[in-house]
Amino acid sequence: MDIIFQTWSWFISGFLIGMIMLSLIYFGKSFGMSSNLRSLCSMAGLGKRVAFFDFDWKAQRWNLVVVLGAMLGGFVAVHFMGDASNVAINPKTIAQLAQLGIEAPNGKLMPDALFGISILESPKSIFILLIGGVLIGFGSRYAGGCTSGHAISGLSNLQIPSLKAVIGFFIGGLIMAHFLLPLIVK
Repeated sequence: MDIIFQTWSWFISGFLIGMIMLSLIYFGKSFGMSSNLRSLCSMAGLGKRVAFFDFDWKAQRWNLVVVLGAMLGGFVAVHFMGDASNVAINPKTIAQLAQLGIEAPNGKLMPDALFGISILESPKSIFILLIGGVLIGFGSRYAGGCTSGHAISGLSNLQIPSLKAVIGFFIGGLIMAHFLLPLIVK
């Protein structure tokens, strides 16, 4: 059981993701998380009011199972496989976080200052989360899919629009991390 509960190497996880993508390609399916929001809205009956949500969501049921599996997998990973001794963060990253006033995660992948429940106590933080959520939703719709859909599914299908989207995601992430985050955190 130790082999299951320890942190897996990137090449094992990458291989498993590759095998899943090959099976999805074989069955003619494409993977993406943001498309599930459209399915959920269609299930709720918004297709009667908005044409975008008027489609056969039942054909996408399998993708909703993927979302449930991701949530269940995240829960299991955090509560049963979270060995803090396996988390090693580069000392330069810890120093950069300290410059922004963020304590080191101390054995966690995400610092509490950015991802803890205490973030909901500040109106500024709530506002930033809401604006960020709207921008992510708009961006994933504008790009024709989310990061997982383009980076995992689109690139494995050799789609040029997905390559352009992933390059845009990385540029946006770099801009956020180096220019916007220091302004927001202070």
